[in-house]
Amino acid sequence: MKNTAFYLILSFFIFSCGVKQTYNDSIPKHDNFTIESKYVNETRIINVWLPPNYENTNSFPVLYMPDGGIKEDFPHIANTISQLVKSEKIPPIILVGIENTERGRDLTGFSEIEDDEKYCPLTDGAKNFRNFITEELMTKISKEYKVSAKKGIIGESLAGLFVMETFFLEPEAFDFYIAIDPSLWWNNHYLERKAIDYLHNFPQKSKKLWFAGSSAKDISIHTNNLAKSLEEDAPSKLTWKYSDEPNEKHHTIFRATKEKAIIWSLNENN
Repeated sequence: MKNTAFYLILSFFIFSCGVKQTYNDSIPKHDNFTIESKYVNETRIINVWLPPNYENTNSFPVLYMPDGGIKEDFPHIANTISQLVKSEKIPPIILVGIENTERGRDLTGFSEIEDDEKYCPLTDGAKNFRNFITEELMTKISKEYKVSAKKGIIGESLAGLFVMETFFLEPEAFDFYIAIDPSLWWNNHYLERKAIDYLHNFPQKSKKLWFAGSSAKDISIHTNNLAKSLEEDAPSKLTWKYSDEPNEKHHTIFRATKEKAIIWSLNENN
């Protein structure tokens, strides 16, 4: 029984750090281009979805998304945003998806836990990936598309960890953050343990954070603890919401919560 449990846990972590599960989502019309990055030292594929009224509007906020390949989460998030825009539940927004190359490298920060190397490289690759997004990709998007100053980021699982790390380490990078079932177990749940320290040094600027936790015990314990830290020490200009989802599993929570996460994040009255 112990061996079975061990392999189930191992499979979960490998899945989190490796290739994401794919679905047969319809692929919406979108732009596609490549960009050479000095920070990650490789060519990256970028997918861009534009709202229907793009040509008739001056500028749009931008939602950036790791796991943003055509065989990853880009199609179902683009289709969801399209439906929400059409039904006027959110304002029009541009979606920028970043296709993975080495997911475990790009989405994890440093770790002092040797056992973490069984699942993802201990390279602090998130630092380079974040610089790629903020210094290279954002620059190109702002030159090529009609964008406003408002920008956000969305991610699930390991990409959710990246979203949370960016929120704590470089909160001014984005205006709103969506982290669904973030893998906060990484580095002995370092981000959750240090959350109050980061919050005490948080910039006095308006930011929004929406995050959710599933029934996965190695994640929910940390998302629940993080919610408690925010209840006690959230900065005055941070608007945040935690969605506790005990009836959802790690592989179901993204699709189950994406609509309410995006609606809450994109509407100013929340």
